[in-house]
Amino acid sequence: QVQLVDSGGGLVQTGGSLRLSCAASGRTVSLLAMGWFRQAPGNEHEFIAGISRSGDQTDYKDSVKGRFTISRDNAKNTVYLEMNSLKPEDTAVYYCAAKTYPFIERGPSSYDYWGQGTQVTVSS
Repeated sequence: QVQLVDSGGGLVQTGGSLRLSCAASGRTVSLLAMGWFRQAPGNEHEFIAGISRSGDQTDYKDSVKGRFTISRDNAKNTVYLEMNSLKPEDTAVYYCAAKTYPFIERGPSSYDYWGQGTQVTVSS
């Protein structure tokens, strides 16, 4: 079992920055590929970014490339999402997720464990 705790969300103005964290406990996070998803009201979970088990491969949704950066610190069992140049359309609940295979996938059904979510609101 893996437990994930998301944090770092908040209210920020357009163009601002936030850093989300996902702290994992239980099974060693270094064994897992990790992803960040978001869900706006009325929408399904949307893949934002993923990182492989080793951290040498990343993947991003096109609309966040160049603005968001996913990283991981396996020694701290923590994954991060650095978000810059935020836009109102980035407003959503953000979730981290973990999958028990080492490679990134974009489908939410591929992930076995989920954090509780953290709200990100970008004001115009």
